[in-house]
Amino acid sequence: MTALERIDYHDGATALTGWLARPVGAARAAIAVFPTIMNKTPAVEAKAQALAQAGYLAFIADYYGEPVADFAASQVLSQQLVRDTDGFRTRLLTALEVFDELEESRDLPRLAIGFCMGGMAVLDLARAGADLLGVVSFHGLLDTTRPANAPIKPRILVCHGDADSLVPRSQVLSFWEEMDRVGANWHFHSYSGVRHGYTNPNPPPAGGPIAFDSSADRQSWTAMQSFFDEILTAD
Repeated sequence: MTALERIDYHDGATALTGWLARPVGAARAAIAVFPTIMNKTPAVEAKAQALAQAGYLAFIADYYGEPVADFAASQVLSQQLVRDTDGFRTRLLTALEVFDELEESRDLPRLAIGFCMGGMAVLDLARAGADLLGVVSFHGLLDTTRPANAPIKPRILVCHGDADSLVPRSQVLSFWEEMDRVGANWHFHSYSGVRHGYTNPNPPPAGGPIAFDSSADRQSWTAMQSFFDEILTAD
């Protein structure tokens, strides 16, 4: 497993740090990885490395440009960022632009995945018209202050824990209806009894809404791989 390579970039006056995971051979696609509310964590790093091992060039984006002390601090930082929808989308699109400008990613197909807040991020990128072939949301938030009002280019896969208290079924149904209104190409996988954050083997203390689920983690990752295989081999 190769070490992640630091990539410094800016969104306006905000200095940000991305992290690049390279495959051993030629990359089959470039995948932007949008992390959880905690920004880059060991769990997200492991996912980027797994993508590299599978032959992808993976880039972990940065939300905040500053260290995240703990979960409480991440909530403050995220609220400051996402309450400005235009600013949030600009932060996300900037990461894609920086990734696109890297020599290694030139001419590669573009994909994106995200976890928790990152799941919300990739869905927002799809809504914003980002030039991506496909996006995958893992236990992402589905609501938005700016629903899609135009056709969505990327194919969408949502991998969702049905016992996720942060994403009630009413939000799920609203998301389906939003996607149908704009004719999106979407898949939705729901795992019974699975809570928020199911891909993270080191979640916050027990008793909250977040819990690791090894089965849902494996199944959703396999679903992502199949989804991307289909996209990349399509005529």
